[in-house]
Amino acid sequence: MGEHAAMDRQAVRDDYARARQTFHALVDTAAQGGLDRPSNGTRWSNRQLLWHMLFGYIITRVLLVLARAFSRLPRRLSRGFAWLLDAGTKPFDVINYLGPCGAARVVSPQRMGAMFDRVTGSLERRLAADSEADLARGMHYPVRWDPFFKDFMTLADIYRYPTQHFDFHQRQLTLDEPG
Repeated sequence: MGEHAAMDRQAVRDDYARARQTFHALVDTAAQGGLDRPSNGTRWSNRQLLWHMLFGYIITRVLLVLARAFSRLPRRLSRGFAWLLDAGTKPFDVINYLGPCGAARVVSPQRMGAMFDRVTGSLERRLAADSEADLARGMHYPVRWDPFFKDFMTLADIYRYPTQHFDFHQRQLTLDEPG
């Protein structure tokens, strides 16, 4: 997105609403056996992958805070920060894997649905409050951490990130496959 192009906020809100509806449908129709079944292409169960999909929205709030802060500093600082995070990809991958393993044990799918509603609502309220100038702010990100991270991401890019992440992982769920 160019710095002068206006972001389609309604499209982002529509994507959040679609993801919210999809998430609830997945959770509401999943049988216990389906939740415990391995997902396709990950080491997680479907339950753990659902948590990871939710976590993409949760972490977006942190990504926005980082981008707001680093966008006020010289760009080389966010480039260095992104480099440092990229250098720590191996420990990040371990934490990224283990987090959903633990969280899915303590957070029920129904509670995940309520959390999904709260976090997307929070993101929508923040998006409504951001100016066009805010949405053009950004920082460098660790491109090795996530396939949807770009070298430089604006707040507008970051608001789109969790749904890209969600849609990618939804295709890995095996909830509707026979046991």
